Amino acid sequence: MATLPTYFSDYLKNIRMTDSQVQECKTGHETLRKRLEEDENLGPIIVDTFLQGSYKRNTAIRPAGEKGKSDVDVIVVTTLDRATETPDAALERFKPFLKKWYYGKYRKQGRSWGIELSYVDLDLVVTSAPSEAAKSYYKNFAALDVMANECDDDSWKTEPLWIPDRDANQWEKTHPIAQILKTREKNHATNGHYINVVKAIKWWRKALHPKPKYPKSYPLEHLIWTVCPYSIDSVAEGVVSAFERIRDDYRWCVESGGKPYLPDHGVPEHDVFARVSAEDFKGFYALACDAAEKARSAYDEEDKETSAEKWRELFGEKFPAPPKKKKSDETGLDGYTPRTAPSIIGGGRYA
Repeated sequence: MATLPTYFSDYLKNIRMTDSQVQECKTGHETLRKRLEEDENLGPIIVDTFLQGSYKRNTAIRPAGEKGKSDVDVIVVTTLDRATETPDAALERFKPFLKKWYYGKYRKQGRSWGIELSYVDLDLVVTSAPSEAAKSYYKNFAALDVMANECDDDSWKTEPLWIPDRDANQWEKTHPIAQILKTREKNHATNGHYINVVKAIKWWRKALHPKPKYPKSYPLEHLIWTVCPYSIDSVAEGVVSAFERIRDDYRWCVESGGKPYLPDHGVPEHDVFARVSAEDFKGFYALACDAAEKARSAYDEEDKETSAEKWRELFGEKFPAPPKKKKSDETGLDGYTPRTAPSIIGGGRYA
């Protein structure tokens, strides 16, 4: 079998966010958070702000297409009382702030405010902390590692935040920290391969197979978390295993006309696939089955150049092509242009 670590390293380099894109995300979210904390009207009700989403979990890939932009989710923990504040009223509190700083660039969404800048998209997610203890923990949320590993009281782990669902006109639970911690845990257990498996499959989905529309974004990532084994030794093995488990574990769902139920981290009563239709999952499942066959063929191929060609068929032109055969001037025998230097697949950053 061919794991092709150098090829996969180059592939991941080609689909990761560029340094400039990372800096644009940093500029966008830091400016927003500073403005929020210094706002005379909102400052008194803000407990803390922190990041969530693929940018925070280090599972983000670069935008597909020349005009694509990266996106960052900013969680705002507030003292708002969900017992007396309606979801719409909670979101409306932030409208004057947005009008002041982001005039003509913001829009109200079902559960957040979207801010469209020329260089990055921001999601401003308003939440309410459930208890004074939780507020205290989030107030000291300067670094996730401190909060996760050094707190004597673990009660915060069982206390999700509450997010205003304007469409449903009710507050719903959300636990972004649990999502972050579960990602870190699995990535550590797989020697840093897990987040790269996520990125590899995300690009396959986003750039090569954008239809059906769902599952995408976090639901897709959560599905990969569910099917990717802990025992993988390479990105290649993780990709093969993930696709084959989707094919094998969810065949019954498709055959019965249904879809999986995926409990969210920290809020198990929340189905991550709630908005994914059975029809969309059926279409995605067919793509995953085809990908499983191609990935297995590439993985089992002993000839490295042939294996690389097969992986490239699966992942597209971002996966490096093998060196072209050339005639040796001296012997007349076929040879290969050698790769100039090896690469190392990094575990990535956790900001």
